[in-house]
Amino acid sequence: MATLDSAMSLLDDIVTKSYKSAEADLEAVKAFAASKGAPEATEGLKHWDIAFWSERQREALYDLKDEELRPYFQLPAVLDGLFALATKLFGVRITPADGESETWHPDVRFFKLEDGTTGETVAHFYLDPYSRPEEKRGGAWMNDVQGRSTALAPDGQRCRLPIAHMVCNQSPPVGDKPSLMSHREVETIFHEFGHALQHMLTTQDCGLVSGINNVEWDAVELPSQFMENWTYHKATLQSIAKHYETGEVLPDELYNKIVAARTYRAGTQMLRQCHFALTDLILHTQYKPGAGETVFDVERRVAKKACVMQPLEEDRFLCGFAHIFAGGYSAGYYSYKWAEVLSADAFGAFEDAGVDDDAAVEATGRRFRDTVLSMGGGRAPLNVFVDFRGREPSADALLRHNGLLPAKL
Repeated sequence: MATLDSAMSLLDDIVTKSYKSAEADLEAVKAFAASKGAPEATEGLKHWDIAFWSERQREALYDLKDEELRPYFQLPAVLDGLFALATKLFGVRITPADGESETWHPDVRFFKLEDGTTGETVAHFYLDPYSRPEEKRGGAWMNDVQGRSTALAPDGQRCRLPIAHMVCNQSPPVGDKPSLMSHREVETIFHEFGHALQHMLTTQDCGLVSGINNVEWDAVELPSQFMENWTYHKATLQSIAKHYETGEVLPDELYNKIVAARTYRAGTQMLRQCHFALTDLILHTQYKPGAGETVFDVERRVAKKACVMQPLEEDRFLCGFAHIFAGGYSAGYYSYKWAEVLSADAFGAFEDAGVDDDAAVEATGRRFRDTVLSMGGGRAPLNVFVDFRGREPSADALLRHNGLLPAKL
């Protein structure tokens, strides 16, 4: 989706707008270490001291533990809230269809997705939520079982309907105690459902470009990361966050900690990712072996503008930067940040319309469905984004969500 120029321009813009915040992050950690009587604070904190004291500072500021949040996030309630949000945003209805298809494990659920207006079934999906270490790899993912296709339509039907599967690895229920989730696991299931929605709500009839097929690499995370934003929207989160024993809604104190922890050292984190991405792009587009500059010189040149604290002279980080040498992200590491920009800017459309205005949210959600979710690989993603947003992507919403630009009033 991005060109070299647009990717470089985006990264430079983020560096410029994040640098002062990253400087403040560093000074805050130094002050915190000094307040705790750390002897190294008077001598000058080293890189390893920053890592240690920033974690101590985070604990002191937020004291937010997964186990404190789990009782508020039980899987059945999270699914109900997720499906209700999809109904509100995209005009679909999601109902259990267990028993209508064979599954690979008793824990796996099967669901039907219908158009909320016509009642027509448009897709199905499987959900495999629980960890099974003896037979299932860790992590979470979504993939297709089959895609929408007229060429492969069953006899008597206009097209073959898409089927997706979502796999997670959270704790299973124990006795009368339901599966309880961390907030990060809630984010994850929203994320994977975003991928599934793009696969299921496609209107492309050619299988090669329907759903998630042939969506450009740096655009494919837009629907998934977009859905994550709703797990920080207070009304949405509190609609699903109810204590499984008492029914108490997630207290404001805990909600505020979740939101605040999201932006902790945001400037530093922005610079870190931009440092990596700019180094990657410059190495793959400008570096000439034997021209007098080593790869380590290139990285240090980038660090001068993208790092508040310069790398140690003996630093050989590049030797372990497997993403861009053996991990498939050569000249593509920028795509992490590019996708964050797209998803934040897309959520910004709902903020502009009025994120707590139901009619505005529904209208914007239908536009998102008719563009981002429906067009798949059948239209260039930049054009799709412009169809939805009315302009090309801007990093401002991402920076604002991370506390690096003033919030909209």
